[in-house]
Amino acid sequence: MIASASMEEYNNNGKMHPQKFSLVLLIVGMTMLFLGLTSAFLVREAEGNWLHFSLPPQFVNSTIAVVISSISMYFAMVSARKDNLKQVTIGMAVTLLAGLSFVYFQYQGFNDLGDRGIFFSPANGSEGGLVSGSFVIMFVALHLLHLLGGIIFVAIVLVKSLMLKVHKKNMLSISMCNTYWHFVGILWIYLYLFLYFAPQF
Repeated sequence: MIASASMEEYNNNGKMHPQKFSLVLLIVGMTMLFLGLTSAFLVREAEGNWLHFSLPPQFVNSTIAVVISSISMYFAMVSARKDNLKQVTIGMAVTLLAGLSFVYFQYQGFNDLGDRGIFFSPANGSEGGLVSGSFVIMFVALHLLHLLGGIIFVAIVLVKSLMLKVHKKNMLSISMCNTYWHFVGILWIYLYLFLYFAPQF
């Protein structure tokens, strides 16, 4: 079972599959991007003229959705290794639905910020014009952009599972999807906790 997965993810020389390696480079780049942005957030916050505001409550729902999606993705991955093809499809379908729910809750969260006058670049120096609002919206929007890419990836693997092309002898696509999806999930939890506790820094 493990050997069959390894055949997909590594070549005969024991080197990582090129697509898998490209995914690792993408994840490293994303990690550096968000670490740089959170560092810039802390530096700018220390300079003052900073509006502290509570995060939209809808972001809690987003967090719950991403946790559920990670669990269902893991379930699909394990099912693929066991050749439980029907369960693979169920796991991927739940992951897709939870991912779309995440997007919906994020949309509601943006509306909540807008109702409070917090925008990315509002005019006339309004309260929302303080840079703190722009930082928060930038974090959330950038993460959402990367997650939308993950949703497309999940949809592709779901279609493959419906065509019975995801199983223990063909693990590359679901393995890469699993890695990327868990990463964007962990990234969201990191960002949420960072922004939640930021006023206390």
